[in-house]
Amino acid sequence: MDLVTSLTPMLFLLIATGVFIGIVFGSIPGMTATMAVAVCLPITYSLNLNEGLALLLGLYVGGISGGLIPAILLNIPGTPASIATTFDGYPLAQRGQGELALKVSIVSSLFGGLFSALVLFFCAPLLASVAIKFSYVEKFLIILLSLTVIASLSKHLLVGIFSGLLGILLSLVGSYDITKGGNGNVRLMFNFMEPSLNSGFSLLPVLIGLFALSKLFEEAEKGDFNPEHQKSVDLSSGVPFTLSLFKDHLFTLLRSASIGTFIGMLPGIGGSAASILAFTQQKNFSKHPEKMGTGELEGLVASESSSNALTGGALIPLISLGIPGDSTTAVLIAAFTLQGLQIGPLFIGQHQNTWHTMMISLVVANIVMFIIMFSSIRQIAKLVLVPKYLLYPIIIIMCVVGSYAINHGIMFDIWTLLLFGVLGYTFQKIGLEVIPLVIGFILGPASEIYFIKSIESYGNLSIFFTKSPIAIFLWILLVLSLLYSFKSHQQKSSPRKPVL
Repeated sequence: MDLVTSLTPMLFLLIATGVFIGIVFGSIPGMTATMAVAVCLPITYSLNLNEGLALLLGLYVGGISGGLIPAILLNIPGTPASIATTFDGYPLAQRGQGELALKVSIVSSLFGGLFSALVLFFCAPLLASVAIKFSYVEKFLIILLSLTVIASLSKHLLVGIFSGLLGILLSLVGSYDITKGGNGNVRLMFNFMEPSLNSGFSLLPVLIGLFALSKLFEEAEKGDFNPEHQKSVDLSSGVPFTLSLFKDHLFTLLRSASIGTFIGMLPGIGGSAASILAFTQQKNFSKHPEKMGTGELEGLVASESSSNALTGGALIPLISLGIPGDSTTAVLIAAFTLQGLQIGPLFIGQHQNTWHTMMISLVVANIVMFIIMFSSIRQIAKLVLVPKYLLYPIIIIMCVVGSYAINHGIMFDIWTLLLFGVLGYTFQKIGLEVIPLVIGFILGPASEIYFIKSIESYGNLSIFFTKSPIAIFLWILLVLSLLYSFKSHQQKSSPRKPVL
């Protein structure tokens, strides 16, 4: 399909629809961009690949951006990426400058999103061209490095490693496919489970259960569906908004967007780390660091430009290596799976039209986000008042129907949805990490294939310590990642000496 013919009015309508729905999800505390993408993912089954990705990218951008609204007005980050926005946004709202804070944040979000899209356009093909030269050994080491990085950046190193390995274990449930070099035998299950789990757990119900249903369980436990502090939203007029407000923050925009893009490229770190790191760096460079966190525009600029830059950054490892950069891009993998495509180093070369459509969709989504939020800021702000008890039943129905229909009506997929919804809720309670588990579940089958093929080609484990420059470089990165994680976790756990 030619690129021009694929840019239909329907494509742009889906982008705009995705952005709007994403803003709604991001604006309501407890509902995230990942939940929006997971809940709407089954809809893409009825669309072609380009239209499905346009909808999901719109949801992604809108969900991340919408989180700034409750962060500023209610001091509650709508998404993890907006956590640092509360530091200066809420004090500004309390001073009657809520509208100014919202508009500054929206413009900063637009810059961060477009900046990361530009980096994605140039970096993803370059990284993919290098990854094409990888053998099975290097592909396995890339996955091992990704899981190591995710585990090392978890709250607890061993818990992160265990969660990742558990995800791999769950991904191997089912028959060992002959087409993938297996023997066709079933594994990791009892005999009575064979009829339902012969092909393993379906990816889509697993993702919806972990990211949508488990979150609904958490919110239901709180029982705070329509809190008292959401009865009204004050957008008192204060200092008028002009673009001249950014003349002293241009370097802040560039630095924070670069931080967000880089953090997005690292698998599994998440938006909260990007926004906090950008805020911290801005405080270090600020002329008045003592004022940061009291209602300074530079704090908003740093936080929102970095959080929206995650969108393009997280897509870089996904497109070029097939490794999701965050939880939302992990769900995006299912969109490619539904269309029968494998994401990875060969994707850009083999699907140029889809690649360019993705880039256009990402840019358009950011522009549409800006138009919707900036032009109707007072109406959009009222989304924080929507009662959750009206939304959650609709979301549950969408989760169940989507899981049931995705494989043409298999009842076990609904049980999978419920099982992983309960597991995700339980993991949060006992301290296990969901993100490493999801990444492990997605990368598990590929890691097995690469490991087995590497052994078959050489005969023993020494092949993983080959003199290949790429393999040696990956081992160095892996060791550095482990050393850094051990050191940082040791510093966190060591007791501080009392100050005399």
